[in-house]
Amino acid sequence: MAGDTASAPASAPPTAELAAVSIADLEPATSRTRIRAILDAGDALAGQRVVVGGWVKTGRQQGKGEFAFLEVNDGSCPGNLQVMVDKDVHPLPRLTPTGTSVLVEGVLKKPPEEAKQRIELKVEKVIEVGEVDAAAYPLPKTRITLETLRDFVHLRARTNTIGAVARIRHQLAFATHSFFDENGFLYIHTPIITTSDCEGAGEMFQVTSLFSQAEKVEKELRENPAPSEADIEAAKLVVKEKGDAVAQLKAAKASKQEITSAVSELHKAKENVSRLEERSKLKPGIPHKDDGTVAFENDFFKRQAFLTVSGQLQVETYACALSSVYTFGPTFRAENSHTSRHLAEFWMVEPEIAFANLQDDMNCAESYVQYLCKWLLKHCREDMEFMVKNYDKTAIERLELVSSTPFERISYTKAVEILKGTDKKFENKVEWGIDLASEHERYLTEVIFKKPVIVYNYPKGIKAFYMRLNDDQKTVAAMDVLVPKVGELIGGSQREERLDVLKERILAADLPLEPYEWYLDLRRFGSVKHSGFGLGFERMILFATGIDNIRDVIPFPRYPGRADL
Repeated sequence: MAGDTASAPASAPPTAELAAVSIADLEPATSRTRIRAILDAGDALAGQRVVVGGWVKTGRQQGKGEFAFLEVNDGSCPGNLQVMVDKDVHPLPRLTPTGTSVLVEGVLKKPPEEAKQRIELKVEKVIEVGEVDAAAYPLPKTRITLETLRDFVHLRARTNTIGAVARIRHQLAFATHSFFDENGFLYIHTPIITTSDCEGAGEMFQVTSLFSQAEKVEKELRENPAPSEADIEAAKLVVKEKGDAVAQLKAAKASKQEITSAVSELHKAKENVSRLEERSKLKPGIPHKDDGTVAFENDFFKRQAFLTVSGQLQVETYACALSSVYTFGPTFRAENSHTSRHLAEFWMVEPEIAFANLQDDMNCAESYVQYLCKWLLKHCREDMEFMVKNYDKTAIERLELVSSTPFERISYTKAVEILKGTDKKFENKVEWGIDLASEHERYLTEVIFKKPVIVYNYPKGIKAFYMRLNDDQKTVAAMDVLVPKVGELIGGSQREERLDVLKERILAADLPLEPYEWYLDLRRFGSVKHSGFGLGFERMILFATGIDNIRDVIPFPRYPGRADL
């Protein structure tokens, strides 16, 4: 037994000791009160003992270093809780630097009458501290530009602006799911990797393993060069010799054991030839066909694959079975644009409705946008007031206007007539057939109508192949929702449900039919009139907050040259 004990591996887990650990041995759960709950209750909670955690926005020692006031925020609301700590409770210099995290326990009390706060916390115990080197911390107490903050994307959520944007973004996402759930829609998760180009623009990120495969092959060939023709011929000669040996043994009526052993040697020799021939085909670099094009049949998916620009085509498959559906997720565009309105990765809300025409589509879009505006006014008032104070004085007025005003609806042709009839000098010339620029869209909604506008029936040449061709053969049943501040917020259409027309539209867009055969099947088998639209989620946040750059309303912005974290 002693020998058995000595031979046991030194790294064997202490099973008996681990089994003896009970729930009582774990650190107790933290019963933390959110700062929003405290500030909402005001002095009604005075006298209560609470545990509060957060990050120090500002800290200052007073009374000749006898105590310190900390402004602590935990992200639950824009407001800070004033926390007072005596020097006997904890060394004050470790608590006061901006960015310090604290978990403290104490009693809530009413501050003196002249104080701005309605409630403050008198700390009796400091449970945890995450200290900060004030000299190295990149976020100062003073105001910092949003552009500078993009260099500290991992820390910028600690600032008032990005924190407010995060809460607004959360509420808009929650409101999105609430709206569609209340209206009988099902939430469908569409793929991020796709083999279809929804927009037909070709500005897609490619998903491939060919580069990593090529690196692996090149490393393999460096360490173990490919066999030569002579190596393969020599191996084939061995096969012949082994085959001859088997034949001789059979002719000599050798024992079964001898023949079996020789046959085994023959099989091994043949397998070696197969391995050598296979390895001789290995070539460095990306595999190409004889015509010079990339051999995507060697790729992971055996064909070209991309990051999706839209979940629309895929979610249509569910609309053509479950009636009302929507998808809400990230989409990608490899557009080398540095404007304040473009991202390489952004989120889209895309509902799809069966048995619905263009009017139904416009009605749904209008109701959805108004629902979002009302939701923010009800659930994000403090954060919206912060935006009014710091970024856009008309932000709340804009939400109130859009939430309560019926949207104007005009045809594209009428919109062009209106724009051409004004004295306004646009940078982009207005004529029938152009894709309206942001300046045109904003002029219609901000100057002409002073409310949201839905423009419908666009020229077919500037819209996607899947939009239903109108009887005039010149326009499609498309619509865009234009709002103040951002211009186009939503783009949608009635989808083309006629198989022959859809085929013609795909070919006219210089797209191959083969990748869209599954899409055409939706028209071959039980085709149904259906419509849908896409709302750019970040554009909705721009519209709501009045912030100017789209890079500041998404947690981790991706744009040309930047993909931090």
